[in-house]
Amino acid sequence: MRIDRLMTHKQHHTYGDYLTWPDHPRQELIDGVAYVREPPAPSRYHQEIVRELLVQVCEALKGKPHKAYVAPFDVRLPKSDEANELIDTVVQPDVLIVCDRQKLYERGMRGAPDWVVEVLSPGTASYDQKIKVPVYERSGVPELWLIHPTDRKLTIYRLENGRYGLPTSLELSGQTDLTAVPGVSIDWDRLLSELLP
Repeated sequence: MRIDRLMTHKQHHTYGDYLTWPDHPRQELIDGVAYVREPPAPSRYHQEIVRELLVQVCEALKGKPHKAYVAPFDVRLPKSDEANELIDTVVQPDVLIVCDRQKLYERGMRGAPDWVVEVLSPGTASYDQKIKVPVYERSGVPELWLIHPTDRKLTIYRLENGRYGLPTSLELSGQTDLTAVPGVSIDWDRLLSELLP
């Protein structure tokens, strides 16, 4: 899988343009630049990790007003109070939690999720780390997790005074609590035991 810019006659795209494009499973818009994830689809291992994360998160959120979603799910990230059709950044995190239901709309959400996970793949790791991390920081995502499946490592970014401090790096073992969404933790031993060899 690779990330390519979507080459069109226009240099700067908005959410209004995005809505007119042909359906594609993973299109994103970063500062007006269109990106599309080219086939093949994410690996089975990637999808199993995403599924297991969602299962654990949904179990922990049962009875709470928070909602969890997985890609494809449009997250519009405005820079100020611009109208939806003028927003020039739309991302699709692998997994996310939103606590403020007023951010939810029929077509995804507007504003920063409370927790975002990107499961890194060889073809998308550079894009996720170099392009999307600064976007999540600027947009005010309180907690961002990057999962490195091959190395079995987790990198956590937490917002401090509007900026991400130095990331925390952990092994995928034991349990890791979410700080942005109290009462939710991920059991890595359980998650990894569910993955098919």
